[in-house]
Amino acid sequence: MGADTRKPKSKAPRHHDKAQTLGFSIQAEDRPVLDELVDYFGDGNRSAYLRATYRVMKSIMLAEQLRDLQAYGQQRTAELGIEPADVPDRVREFLKGKDGA
Repeated sequence: MGADTRKPKSKAPRHHDKAQTLGFSIQAEDRPVLDELVDYFGDGNRSAYLRATYRVMKSIMLAEQLRDLQAYGQQRTAELGIEPADVPDRVREFLKGKDGA
């Protein structure tokens, strides 16, 4: 028996039902990087690569949104003269008031 030459399984789940083909363009100098990423994350399948990529990008988007919300909350508490250490108690009091209403 020879060495196992099978390719590793794709890291992305398969989704074929109701798929829609979309076109996009990239710069010629970016093509080698795209091909490398497609091979690694999509087992050579651009659609599988894109599905794996948008899950990662969605998590990055959510992290950025949460960071923005945190900055807004810090700004508002400062404007209202609320110390950061007081926030957990104020939230608990607020939630108690909602339950008791």
